[in-house]
Amino acid sequence: MSFITKAACVGGGVIGGAWVARFALAGIDVKIFDPHPEAERIIGEVMANAERAYAMLTMAPLPPKGKLTFCKSIEEAVKDADWIQESVPERLELKRGVITKIDAASRPDALIGSSTSGLLPSDLQSEMHHPERMFVAHPYNPVYLLPLVELVGGKKTTKATIERAMLGVEQIGMKGVVIAKEIEAFVGDRLLEALWREALWLIQDDICDTETLDNVMRYSFGMRWAQMGLFETYRIAGGEAGMRHFLAQFGPCLKWPWTKFTDVVDLDDALVEKIGAQSDAQAAGRSIRELERIRDENLVGIMHALKSGNGGEGWGAGKLLADFEAKLWANAKKPEADLGDVKPLRIVDTKVSAAWVDYNGHMTEHRYLQVFGDTTDGLLRLIGVDLDYVRDGHSYYTVETHIRNLGEAKLGDALYSTCQVLSSDEKRLHIFSTIYNAATNEAVATAEQMALHVDSKAGKAVAAPAHVLSKLAAIAEAHAQLPTPEGVGRFVGQKRA
Repeated sequence: MSFITKAACVGGGVIGGAWVARFALAGIDVKIFDPHPEAERIIGEVMANAERAYAMLTMAPLPPKGKLTFCKSIEEAVKDADWIQESVPERLELKRGVITKIDAASRPDALIGSSTSGLLPSDLQSEMHHPERMFVAHPYNPVYLLPLVELVGGKKTTKATIERAMLGVEQIGMKGVVIAKEIEAFVGDRLLEALWREALWLIQDDICDTETLDNVMRYSFGMRWAQMGLFETYRIAGGEAGMRHFLAQFGPCLKWPWTKFTDVVDLDDALVEKIGAQSDAQAAGRSIRELERIRDENLVGIMHALKSGNGGEGWGAGKLLADFEAKLWANAKKPEADLGDVKPLRIVDTKVSAAWVDYNGHMTEHRYLQVFGDTTDGLLRLIGVDLDYVRDGHSYYTVETHIRNLGEAKLGDALYSTCQVLSSDEKRLHIFSTIYNAATNEAVATAEQMALHVDSKAGKAVAAPAHVLSKLAAIAEAHAQLPTPEGVGRFVGQKRA
C-alpha cells in the first residue's frame, strides 16, 4: 500500500539530505526547506552519491525519480505533504519550535516525523495542535542505504499514526522497528553511546589509537553484527546449550571492573586534538565525500552478500533488499520489445561497482555471467516469463553457455547489454548476448546460450504456452533478418580467423 505521494524535508544536512534522497529515489516528490545558503549544492552532492549507490545496489527498475523543490519557508514546504521529516540541529527548543510551525502549516492528517537521535517525542509535541500525528523516525546514516528507522511515539501519539508510519517506511524500502516506550536516545543510540564511551577511554588512556580500535571492530564482531546482531550471535557462542549456557558462563564477568561505562571522559582540548590528529592520519588524505563513496560501496557489497544468504532466500538487510526489489519489479511497467527498428534488444544498463572487481581492478569472471543472466531475465520478461510465471511452476532454464571475454571492464565503467534471438521452438531458446562499454560502444564480452522451457515441479522440459511462444516468435521473426553475430558456434580454444 502506497500513501506517500508528496514529502517535505525541513533541514537538509547530513541526515535531512539523505532523507531527501531516500524519498526521491522511491519516486516521491520532495519539497525542502533549509536556510543554509549552500543547501542546494549539499543536497545535490548527497543525491549524486545516493544515485551512484542505488545503481550498484539493484538492477530492479526504480520508479521515476521524485521532483525536488527548494522552498523559501517551512510553510511553503509542508503545506501539501503526506509525510514531513524534521531534521534540524539537535536542540530541544529549536526542534520543538520548528515542529510547532510544521504542525500549524501542514494538513491535519499529514504525518510528522522527527530525526532526533535522543530527544523525547512527548517533549517535541508538547505545543502542537495535532500532536497525535507526531513521532520520532530516527534513521541511521546514510539514510538512503541503511534501512532501519526507529519509530517512537510520544504520550499523545496515536497507535494509528505509528501503524501508518510503518506502512510509509515500508513504501520507501526501510525497516521500521517500533520502540515500546519512549526513552532518551531510544535503543540504537544507547548501544552506540556505551561503545563510544568505552572507546574514548581507550584512546584517552593510550591503550590504542583510533585506527587500531576501528580495526578491532571491523575485522571481528562488526562483521558478526552486520548479519546477526548481538543476542543471536551470543546464542551461537553458547554452543548447543544456547543462550542460557552463554549467560551462565559469561554473566558473572559483568561484575568485574573491566569497563568505565559509568565514568565520563573529559573531552578537553588535548584529547580532542589527540583524537583529531589520529583520525586525520587514519583518513590518509581522503575527503569526506570520498569516504562516503567508499562506505556506500562497502555497504552495497555487504547487502548483496546478505541477499544471497540463507540458501538464497536472503538474510537481514539482504532479505529486506530482496523483498523491496520484488515490489519494484511488481510495480514496474510491463516491458515491451520495440521491433520497429530491427536490431538486438538493449536489455541491461549498469555500472561496474566495487563489489564486482577483482585484485586487478577488473570486473571479475562471475559478474560477466551475472550480467548475461540479467540479460536473459530481461528477455524472458519481454515474452511474459516474469516472477508470477515462475511462481506458477514454469520457467526457462539455461542448459549451455559459452562466454568470450573480448575487453576489460573496470571499476565505474558504464555497461549495457543486448540480446539477439538466434532460434526458438516450443521448448528451446537459442540466444546471443553482448556486453558493451557504454562510453565507447566496444564489445566487452559475448555469451551464446541455450535455454529449455521447463515444468519446475515435474523437473522436465515441456512446451511453453501459446501466449509466451507468440511473443517469442515475434522477436525471433524480426531477429531472423539480422546477420549471424561473429562468434556464434565458436568453441573453447578455437583460433580466431
